[in-house]
Amino acid sequence: MTEPKQTPDSPEHSLLGKPATYQSDYDASLLFPIARAGKREEIGIRGTLPFFGMDIWNAYEVSWLNLRGKPQVAIATIQVPADSPHIVESKSFKLYLNSFNQTRLAGTDALISLLQADLSAGFGAPVQVSLTTPDQFGQLRMQELDGILLDRLDIEVTSYTPNPYVLKADLQAAPVEETLLSHLLKSNCLVTGQPDWGSVQIRYVGPAIDQESLLQYLIGFRNHNEFHEQCVERIFTDIMQHCKPQKLSVYARYTRRGGLDINPWRSNFSTAQKPSNARNARQ
Repeated sequence: MTEPKQTPDSPEHSLLGKPATYQSDYDASLLFPIARAGKREEIGIRGTLPFFGMDIWNAYEVSWLNLRGKPQVAIATIQVPADSPHIVESKSFKLYLNSFNQTRLAGTDALISLLQADLSAGFGAPVQVSLTTPDQFGQLRMQELDGILLDRLDIEVTSYTPNPYVLKADLQAAPVEETLLSHLLKSNCLVTGQPDWGSVQIRYVGPAIDQESLLQYLIGFRNHNEFHEQCVERIFTDIMQHCKPQKLSVYARYTRRGGLDINPWRSNFSTAQKPSNARNARQ
């Protein structure tokens, strides 16, 4: 089994924004890990993480050959713990998945075994892998995130970079528990600048967050260049610092690019269950 590339892990060294040859024979070395630590230090996270959670990846373009050479297809779901030391750059993930296209495997268990081993090595922590095969496609469902829709607010927007100092909360009032939702999250790829579109759900217990200020803050990511996981962690830490909730959960469902969607979830709710992986309308 080939180990993931041992190369400098800054995004600039990845194949993002560069011509790439699509290999159709299995090659785990295509995976490009990027350390989480640098971006976490940028937002003040050092040592013990202030949250737990996961990144839920859904891969819709998974195909391989059975032992008789007949193509097989499936949808793969990969759950990556938030405390893994690395993320894997998404273009390298796509190239890696495409390397199975002309690879003969004994069955779905053989594919899961390879995916689990390679991706756990790439992310630097055990990941969970599951496959949805065509006979199960009819069981998949769509479901929107719930919550009070912030997008209903008629606000004036003048800034499209994230500014945590616009966030406001009534720190003197009794704590509330509520779930807020926006479909207006847009950020850009850290390297290529290509747009990333998403919906974000914010659940918290604590001083009531001013909804207009929160919507302004979220819209502020519109011209911001950062990976999905990094945006969600920035939102989490900014809300914690400026709104002082006792408990907070941030979950973003991003639209797919290159046959992949990435859905980061960060929470400090002690009883939190992992969120639903039901696909949203825009996914």
